[in-house]
Amino acid sequence: MKYGIVIFPPKRIQDFANSYRKRYDSHYALIPPHITLKYPFEADEEQIKEMTKELRRIAAETEPIPIKVTKFSSFYPTSHIIYLKVEPNEVLERLHEQLHSGLFAGKPEFVFVPHITIGRDLPNAEYADVYSQLRLQNVHFEETVDRFHLLYQLENGSWTVYETFIVGGKETGE
Repeated sequence: MKYGIVIFPPKRIQDFANSYRKRYDSHYALIPPHITLKYPFEADEEQIKEMTKELRRIAAETEPIPIKVTKFSSFYPTSHIIYLKVEPNEVLERLHEQLHSGLFAGKPEFVFVPHITIGRDLPNAEYADVYSQLRLQNVHFEETVDRFHLLYQLENGSWTVYETFIVGGKETGE
């Protein structure tokens, strides 16, 4: 089965992102706005049991996660993805590193650029037009989140929560 690990931003950021995603993101119906911490990976039932234990430990040792959204940006020329830029910070960076080491070892598919995708799969002309308008807008959100989520992919391509991990719990089981 295919799994991924994400942060869902607070509702007001999701609402803002969705106001654009419903028009510009081909994945709008498959997953809510999110910050990807670990791109999709395959795991069986036994592996996922071990991983959820490890994710609980990581969550307990992670402090609440500051989310600061500052502007619209793009991955052009690599791709035509338009996104809301989430400013990198120590907590996000450390969490990302932990999710790519130990039990989760493996080189990340991409350099970690925290973001919330709002547009993809746009034809060249539409991409250029949309991005040229969006990048002029002022965007500023500052929130703190206290959880991240292990998701799994359904047969129809949509993603749903397998388990939610509350950060800062300091529950080590000792």
